[in-house]
Amino acid sequence: MRHDPATILLYRPVNQQELDLIAAADWLAFPPRLPEQPIFYPVLNQEYATQIARDWNVPYYGVGYVLRFALDADYAALFPVQNVGEQHHDELWVPAEELAEFNRQIVGQIEVVAVFQ
Repeated sequence: MRHDPATILLYRPVNQQELDLIAAADWLAFPPRLPEQPIFYPVLNQEYATQIARDWNVPYYGVGYVLRFALDADYAALFPVQNVGEQHHDELWVPAEELAEFNRQIVGQIEVVAVFQ
């Protein structure tokens, strides 16, 4: 993926079910959040996404994927960066009700960059 300076690269660790929903959306959108999931949280670096996919998703789901996508940088700046642990554990916290607009701000397609089993 070529990076455009008007965009920010984000990552999302997902399980097979979420990956299938993204594929069904032609790799252009993330599925709506479940009622018990008020926040959509893409992460700011591949290292952290890999840690979640490998260390949490594989034991729980049997497989973990790391996705990468570009988002309009001005739009991304509307959401606070939250650090949730170690120095590289940075996430954007996007309210679930904003996800449809968030998806419209994705530039290009969502791509799989790593698979862990």
